[in-house]
Amino acid sequence: MIWKKNINVQDINNSLKNTMAEFLSIEIKEIGDNTIKAVMPVNYKTIQPFGILHGGASVVLAETIGSIASNLCLNDDYYSVGLDINANHIKSVKDKYVEGITSPIHIGRSTHVWEIKIFQYNKIICISRLTTAVLKR
Repeated sequence: MIWKKNINVQDINNSLKNTMAEFLSIEIKEIGDNTIKAVMPVNYKTIQPFGILHGGASVVLAETIGSIASNLCLNDDYYSVGLDINANHIKSVKDKYVEGITSPIHIGRSTHVWEIKIFQYNKIICISRLTTAVLKR
């Protein structure tokens, strides 16, 4: 297991209150040994004018779960912040919800790199990579 902090799904979801993640109704569903899974609805808050999931909403989901994962890998003397994110939007969706799963590519002293895959019904919607910078408090 890669996590260095106490892991509790409810506490993490509570920490999302009054943030963009809460506004978009992103909810952490599961924490594995080296993954975090979350869901986000495809609705009036997350679609673009053509009625499909907005790419920016996918990126918010990706950065949310990647950043949470990065910070859970650090001792209390450190924290991480987003340094770079990219996303490839593969398939459009119009309704229901999407599920994001993050896993580490690299966990180093000064940077972390996370892969985030976003699915709807096991079909890939978006794949993203987040790089975070590790900073001392």
